[in-house]
Amino acid sequence: MNPSTAWDLLLAGGEPFDVAIRGGRIAATGKDLPHGAAGTVVDVRGLLVTPGLIDLHTHVGPGYWGIEPEPIAWRTGVTTWVDAGTAGAYTLDGLLRTSFGVRVAALLNISAVGLAGRTGESRDLDNCDVALAIDTVQRHRDRIFGIKVRIDRETVGDNGVEPLRRALTVGEACGVPVMVHVGAAPPAVGEVLDLLRPGDIVTHCASGLAAPVGPEAVAAGERGVLFDLGHGSGGFAFDTLERQLDLGLRPHTISTDLHARSVHGPAFDLPATMAKILAAGLPLAEVIDAVTVRPARALGLDGGTLDVGAPADLAVFEVQRGEFEVFDAHLQARTAPMRLVNVATYHQGQKLPPRVSEPPAPWIPLTGAQRAALSRRERDLRALLSQPLVDRDGLADQFPRENRSE
Repeated sequence: MNPSTAWDLLLAGGEPFDVAIRGGRIAATGKDLPHGAAGTVVDVRGLLVTPGLIDLHTHVGPGYWGIEPEPIAWRTGVTTWVDAGTAGAYTLDGLLRTSFGVRVAALLNISAVGLAGRTGESRDLDNCDVALAIDTVQRHRDRIFGIKVRIDRETVGDNGVEPLRRALTVGEACGVPVMVHVGAAPPAVGEVLDLLRPGDIVTHCASGLAAPVGPEAVAAGERGVLFDLGHGSGGFAFDTLERQLDLGLRPHTISTDLHARSVHGPAFDLPATMAKILAAGLPLAEVIDAVTVRPARALGLDGGTLDVGAPADLAVFEVQRGEFEVFDAHLQARTAPMRLVNVATYHQGQKLPPRVSEPPAPWIPLTGAQRAALSRRERDLRALLSQPLVDRDGLADQFPRENRSE
């Protein structure tokens, strides 16, 4: 960069305005910012520039459910990944020692064993050690932003809502919210919702299994409990969401619950999940808020805005309008009026490079169609990269020979 320039990078011509970056932070915004003040100018005319997306419910830590975030981040615009309880007190070191090329914030599982396996982490209440969880949060307050607990019949066994009560005790002691997963009863979803405080988060809020559409759900929303989508592999049903919208309940945040069993479908990624909420009738501006500023405020995270001084985590999208079929975890279909296709993703002012995901772990259940699609994608990528990048006309003689007379 020229020392005389004011900015490292300028994204020019996009909506809602130009964005200038210096030192990994947003330095200026506005219409028609001077191109000469930037070391590099990127033309984003006709494209939508948003804060880097924040996915409030993902699983990127080691364990049964974990995935690599970077191969998905660069093509989706998600720059902050909230790992929602993959790690408990016993397993947190594995998450903290992992080097990520994106921001990762953690919710500590109330069960100290975390999600090393598929389910059952709270069947033994000895694992739900309140004192240990409080100590763990306090020692890692810069990385832990809340508590996670899964409450469904498989996870808690005969323990009912006791793991949730313990999670709430930890949350109260540490001043952090609790995110609770709801699923198949028992316990009944109303019993779970009645315990939550303002600012706590119910994820899988439109679950077809839990179906939080009773008076307890309305009361929870009215007292400030935050409803988070948490799509996952079984946590989102269009008909449940539509019933909630009729009751005046709207998802406060939109998240994927992206993990090893949902990343190949039905969730796929955050822009795909956003299209499903657009199909349910929510406006684009509200959907964008639900994946940027709202999750940032819910957990007290840095970012989520295009304000000057905010982290230069940015996403650039093409807004494609038309009719796009989308479907929920139970394969109910709806039609989205638009979708966002990521063009570029910037983390701390640097454009994320392409990455390819590792193959799925052998224990992940996939349909024959999913396996065939993964094999086809691998073949297509191999064929693409096996071809020379350009032909003769696209090259230059880098070391021309001198013309010498005999």
